[in-house]
Amino acid sequence: MASIVMTFAGLTSGYVVSRSALLVDNRWLEFALPSAFYAATAAIVLSSISMMWAKASVKRGRQSTLVTALAVTLVLGLVFLVLQIVGATDMINRGLYFTGADSNTAVSWVYVIAALHWLHVVSGIIVLIVTLIRARKGAYTSNDHYGLDMSAIYWHFLDALWIYLFLFLAFIR
Repeated sequence: MASIVMTFAGLTSGYVVSRSALLVDNRWLEFALPSAFYAATAAIVLSSISMMWAKASVKRGRQSTLVTALAVTLVLGLVFLVLQIVGATDMINRGLYFTGADSNTAVSWVYVIAALHWLHVVSGIIVLIVTLIRARKGAYTSNDHYGLDMSAIYWHFLDALWIYLFLFLAFIR
């Protein structure tokens, strides 16, 4: 997680430096983030809540509720990814391209930052799938839920990272 933090710290720092340099030349394009990014943010916040529900369920020994809560978290994670794709499609439909003659540096930064987070969310989805399969097999108990705890830490980390990135992109335009 430390390397992920450093990666995104570098990217957001690069964004700020690039923005500062291009604003001087009046070449920085200001544009609204896709509305789907706002909905995706809501989905990922809800997924953290459902992950907390999963952790509370295992601690109380409620196996079926644990499985349900993990399934809800997984579905919300997938909804997040779908909404991110909808958002990227919206940007393309508005003529905001990642690369090419009609592209702009500001837009390219948004694509790079968002896409790199998407890749990490895909890894989180894989972790959730494994955790859900293990939960269905009864691998987690009220006394032994270390694997679930590690999954939850990673998932909450990804959620917090997106919230940071979203707020960064929304306010440093």
